[in-house]
Amino acid sequence: MAIDARAGGVVFLLVLAGILLLGGCGTQSGKGGPAAPPAPEVAVATIAPQRLTLTTELTGRTSSHQVAEVRPQVGGIVRKRLFVEGADVKEGQPLFQIDPAPYQAALSNARATLAKAEAGRAAIQARVDRLRELLPDKAVSQQDYDDAATLLKQNEADIQFGRAAVETAQINLGYTQVRAPIAGRIGKSSVTEGALVTASQPVALVTIQQMDPIYVDVTQSTTELLRLQHYLEDGRLHRDGTSRKVRLILEDGLPHPWAGSLQFRDVTVDPSTGSVTLRILAPNPKGTLLPGMFVRALVEEGVNRQAILVPQEAVSRDPKGNPVALIVDGAGKVQQRLLALDRAIDNRWLVASGLAAGDRLIVEGGLKVKPGMPVKVVPWGNGPETQAGGQRPPAAGSAPKAK
Repeated sequence: MAIDARAGGVVFLLVLAGILLLGGCGTQSGKGGPAAPPAPEVAVATIAPQRLTLTTELTGRTSSHQVAEVRPQVGGIVRKRLFVEGADVKEGQPLFQIDPAPYQAALSNARATLAKAEAGRAAIQARVDRLRELLPDKAVSQQDYDDAATLLKQNEADIQFGRAAVETAQINLGYTQVRAPIAGRIGKSSVTEGALVTASQPVALVTIQQMDPIYVDVTQSTTELLRLQHYLEDGRLHRDGTSRKVRLILEDGLPHPWAGSLQFRDVTVDPSTGSVTLRILAPNPKGTLLPGMFVRALVEEGVNRQAILVPQEAVSRDPKGNPVALIVDGAGKVQQRLLALDRAIDNRWLVASGLAAGDRLIVEGGLKVKPGMPVKVVPWGNGPETQAGGQRPPAAGSAPKAK
């Protein structure tokens, strides 16, 4: 009998536990169904247009601002070389000394001829004056006077010719000292002392290149050129002022300390590359840039006064590869927007179309939601909702990085 009592007690306990379990399930199910899961949480940033200066990166090479190939203007033997190869020279600085002896002799000869012509002028002038006084009294014939006057004119012509010969001889003597036509850095000499040179020879004695300032010639495709023109015409870009500064990046990735300025854009398209050449003038006081060096140029295109920048992690791709983004509408539900992207700027996308000011863009949590789902909105980062064009706020207790 004791065993039956124990068995009955166990059965009673099992029945009671089943009743309690059924009661609990009924309490959770409410009115016959499972409870709705809580709305997923997403971090959003509010779209806020901002003023943005747009630049484009172009590649090219440097070239000298001025180049002078020095050639002799008179022939002779090179007696001295008066410069150090690879040094900076000034305009007018002597470079070579050609043997001046033949040209000094020519100058002396020209001066002597001029002196001879000038010495005979006084006697001829006096004879003409006497004949002119005697001519009215018929003491001399008209022929004698005409011959004397003609001889005077010939003497005056000889004097003028002598003066021109002296000036020519002086110029040629001056040309025996070859001078720098421009200031700049001089290259290696093609002749040595004792070499024979001729006037206007095809081979230059030396080449001088002016490198401060220096030209930077970069190329831009006609596609980019047309895009820029369209943006300026439809008002998406504006040019504030006439100055167009250009930043240069050297081959090692470091920036050139001095900003250049855009001089002009060529009017002819290279048919082999489909591009035009832009010429930039850049200061080069330390000679960092050498002719022929490869550089990258950041050219200012214009100012977008209503630029929309969004974090790159907020943009994804649909199965067709089109860029899309998720936003939260006024009812707190997710909506998908098809975007048109202009370019990447650092870690953000510049959006051409698809978003508007005030849109709440989902930056984090987009992988767990779908269009039409209600969501719980939290600010992206710390504090109030961050503007989409800004950087993510630093975590609490961390100092912002210096720019």
